[in-house]
Amino acid sequence: MGIMKVFISVDMEGVSGLTDPEEMRAGGRGYERGCELMTGDANAAIRAAFDAGAERVVVADSHGMGRNLRADLIDERCTLVRGPFRPMRMGEGLDSSFDAALYVGYHARAGVASGVLNHTWMGREIQDVRLNGVVSGEIRIMAGHAGSLGVPVALVTGDRAACQEARDVLGGIETLSVKEGRDRYAAEVVPPARARRLIYDSALRALRDPATWSLLALTAPYTLSVDWNATSIAQSCSLIPSVTLTGPRTTEFTTGDYGEIVGLLGVCASLAGEIGCAGRHYG
Repeated sequence: MGIMKVFISVDMEGVSGLTDPEEMRAGGRGYERGCELMTGDANAAIRAAFDAGAERVVVADSHGMGRNLRADLIDERCTLVRGPFRPMRMGEGLDSSFDAALYVGYHARAGVASGVLNHTWMGREIQDVRLNGVVSGEIRIMAGHAGSLGVPVALVTGDRAACQEARDVLGGIETLSVKEGRDRYAAEVVPPARARRLIYDSALRALRDPATWSLLALTAPYTLSVDWNATSIAQSCSLIPSVTLTGPRTTEFTTGDYGEIVGLLGVCASLAGEIGCAGRHYG
């Protein structure tokens, strides 16, 4: 089967070779090299998509402020969505016209044992996210976004814990582990050169076998509940219309439009980042 359009969302914590938070942060030691490694993993998936028959591949830089993938090194056949404060954040650029989505460099949700750089959306400010009552990480949240548009997920790459989470959420889809966590900031890694070959092989195999794709169709209405790490964040977010305070540090929002779930989470995270930065000495 020839794939007409493929969407690739690329995060950074699950990229091959990376384990240190400094490698994920602009200005941190190793960050520039981290961007090159992230671009290498992305290119492996892009090349596989075109070799599988894609006529168009759209890639979203889905880490932090969206300015990590090297535009000068990315496969020139794709188009790249980058930059901060995009309405759909990690899913910006995806619509119902795509045949499949690939999630490259993803990580496990907050609190998962041996999940390398595990977190949900924010590394410190968010303790847990529940979507329709189920504790959810970025894999489930973004698979739900794709599913709401009728787009199945064909592949997830990242650390071993992320791959297990992907299978728990999406069933028997193709996954590829490029490292196995020893702790949150330590892992046994597959060297990037070999990891890229493995990513290419996995993406090509997945895209050639639509029977392995998984469509996560969550039932509306959608309720997003967030446990923040500070009362000040919850109080501020609750001032947004339709967001309610359900506990000292918990907010909740219900809608029939899944795009509003993704968009609101992004807006609240931006607000939380400002408040968290101001109160950094209090954790």
